[in-house]
Order: sequence, then C-alpha cells, then structure tokens
Amino acid sequence: MRYKLVIFDWDGTLMDSTGRIVSCMQTAAMDMDLPVLPGLAVQQIIGLGLPEAIQTLYPHISSAQVVAMRDRYVEHFIAAEVTPSALFAGAQHVLDTLNAAAVTMAVATGKSRRGLERVWASTNLERYFAYSRCTDESGSKPDPRMLHDILERLKMRPEDALMVGDTSFDLEMAQRAGIDRVGVTYGAHARSVLEKFAPLALCDDITDLLPILHSELNAEKGVA
Repeated sequence: MRYKLVIFDWDGTLMDSTGRIVSCMQTAAMDMDLPVLPGLAVQQIIGLGLPEAIQTLYPHISSAQVVAMRDRYVEHFIAAEVTPSALFAGAQHVLDTLNAAAVTMAVATGKSRRGLERVWASTNLERYFAYSRCTDESGSKPDPRMLHDILERLKMRPEDALMVGDTSFDLEMAQRAGIDRVGVTYGAHARSVLEKFAPLALCDDITDLLPILHSELNAEKGVA
C-alpha cells in the first residue's frame, strides 16, 4: 500500500461529538454573559485548539475572559462525557480493517492531551494508534507541527502518510506538511470548504476511505 500511515482527526471524523462541542460552547458563552452564537458558526472553529477557538468566536474579549470561558467549556464537556460520544457508524470497521492490514495509524487532534486521554479511558480505542499529538503539545491546527512530530516519531516521510479529517484546519495542516489528505463531509465543515485544500477525495461516509486505500494498493501493484 502506498500509505504506510493513516492519520485521523478525532472529533467529527471518528467520533460523533460535533453537537456536544457546539452545545458546551454555547452553554459556556451563556455562563460568561456573551452572545450565544448559532450552531453553524460554532462548528466552524472545531479543530482549533480551545483558546484559539474561543478567540476566533469572540475576538474582542480579554485574555482573562478566554481562560474563564475555556474553564467553563471544559467543565460542561467533562460533565457531558459521563455518557461518551459514539463513534460514527462504520468507524470501528475502518479501524479494525486497517489494523488487520497492519497499517500504522495515528491521531492528530485539536483536543488537549487530557481530553484525548479521557476519551480513550472510556472507549479503549487507544490500542489502535501508534502515536498521537494534541493541540497543547504541538500547537493548534492548521500549523503543521503536529504532523511533523508524528512523522518524526514514527520515522515516516510525508509521502508515506494520509491525513483524514472533517475540517479545513485538518486539510490545510496536511497540505502545509506535504501530506495527501482525504476530507469527510459529515463533520463540522461543508464540502465546499474542504474542496479548497485539494483533497485526494471527499467521503460522505467513513467507510468510503477503505476503497480509496484499496485502489491505491491496486495501483501500486498494477492491478486494474
């Protein structure tokens, strides 16, 4: 297979958590007496680090207010996680299939390390991934440092990897790192937004990734 490494975003790509993120951000805004923005507006910041997301939504608030709103958001999100968000239908099958094919997998997420570890503790999904990087370790997307760190740790080249994500931040990050990318259209950002970053493909379902990878394998072998 051409791609030795598949790097997944988390929220909105593997895990169906977009609605929960939006709701918790809106509730945190209410706590702070800030305007409660429409869900579609909040969706546009999913994928950024939390401070960067809040600053984007509310550019005129102070640094202290950003910290306070971050804390309120985290409190609401942790409370909501008593019932873990579900994986998207088909995501488990994709992970199992790639794992069985000995494809190395990694995660590049806008979540904090603590947030990702909480999810993994409740889902036992960490076992699929050789490495992961979070926004509080490598900077916020679309800065490509997260991907550089993954490639360095796993001793891979950019051309060995494929990035899969649901936001423009994921695809721009991959583009800047020289990594091929696939967008998924069921997450936070619209197809028209994802198309701007020259994805190899756009998937309406996570399982659509498998025939894409299969076609790459056949092309490598010269099979029609």
